[in-house]
Amino acid sequence: MAKNPPFDPEILDRIIEMAWEDRTPFEAIEVQYGLSEKQVISIMRREMKSSSFQMWRKRVSGRKTKHGYQRSFLVGRFKSANQC
Repeated sequence: MAKNPPFDPEILDRIIEMAWEDRTPFEAIEVQYGLSEKQVISIMRREMKSSSFQMWRKRVSGRKTKHGYQRSFLVGRFKSANQC
């Protein structure tokens, strides 16, 4: 796995926010910031308290809305005002 590139604190906060959102797929983070799912997990592990990270991983593991290829809907996708 490639090492995560350095990010400005504002961008890092946005990546964490997107990863925390249930309806934002990892693929959207990859398109916007060039980070794979494994890299996002690595950032979350590094930036969060251990208990918060474990809670997040339990919640997103297998969640259909976090993985674009598992999503069964195309219309009605939520798009944050912060997204391009």
